[in-house]
Amino acid sequence: MIRISLFDDMSLCSDAEVERMLPLVPEQRRSVALRYRHAFGRFACLKSYLLLAGLLSSEFGLEKFRMEVGEHGKPFLPDHPDIHFNISHCQKAIAVAVSDKPVGIDVEGFRKYSDGLLVKAMNDPERREILASVSPEESFTVFWTRKEAVFKLLGTGITDDLHGILSEKTATATTINREKGYAASVAMLIHDFEAQSGILW
Repeated sequence: MIRISLFDDMSLCSDAEVERMLPLVPEQRRSVALRYRHAFGRFACLKSYLLLAGLLSSEFGLEKFRMEVGEHGKPFLPDHPDIHFNISHCQKAIAVAVSDKPVGIDVEGFRKYSDGLLVKAMNDPERREILASVSPEESFTVFWTRKEAVFKLLGTGITDDLHGILSEKTATATTINREKGYAASVAMLIHDFEAQSGILW
């Protein structure tokens, strides 16, 4: 199974909302949130944790959990190795995925790109599709979030294999919000993805 929580009412991002959420999270998460200098970083850190807590409670009955971060920044639950999750946020939205199988998720606002980044990040067929699109920035962001979601699934961090990371070993699904200007992609290993009955965004 895979469940996703996607939050995009960023009008709620404020110092007052940060203060409201601070007592709702454990001391460790409060400490992480308060390291951010700006309200958005604090808000996203706290809100993503609360979204995760809600999913872990509703889907796994887990009310308390301890989170740690792996070598390349991938978070995990050391006391529950059978539960997997991933978190992503940008100025447009916050996305959290939980599953009983490894999962990666990424959300990004539609972004301008340079010719150099297009060549570095996309292979020839991907570049052709992006350049032929009626909305190249949207198309670029879709590919970028899919690649980032796969990197986060694998827990490697971004490597030099940007051209070949979307392979037959993994599968991705994307939702696009044109009104608010962002795309979110989730990634799983292909055999885990094919076993899903559906993805709820």
